[in-house]
Amino acid sequence: MIYESRDGAAVTVSRPRLLPWSNLDGNPCYLVTDGTGTSHLSRVADNVEAVQLGMADDLLDHAADLLGDSRATAPQLRFLAARLTESLHDVHRIAGSRGARLPAPHDDPALDGVSELDDVFEEKDPGT
Repeated sequence: MIYESRDGAAVTVSRPRLLPWSNLDGNPCYLVTDGTGTSHLSRVADNVEAVQLGMADDLLDHAADLLGDSRATAPQLRFLAARLTESLHDVHRIAGSRGARLPAPHDDPALDGVSELDDVFEEKDPGT
């Protein structure tokens, strides 16, 4: 996408970045930048993503402990399931945002001649 500035110089703009938070109505928020990822809001989003991923890691450790405890109660497990669901939503959103910012496979010269990702990951016969 190309946008022209008032002085007529063209600036290349990347795809909108899905931010790791929603607006007050629960709708996704996007950021349009020059694609360098160095803007203030890009750095804030990177920090929020890092916090969310760290919290997910901590929650997984807690889940392993709680699931290994035979005295865990049903309310504790329901609470854990709710927090895991929230965390999975955050991690899924981060993965989607980061994946959308990757170059398209047809733009990658390393993948020239590869028409499908299945071809890349095709299982090889161990006998060959």
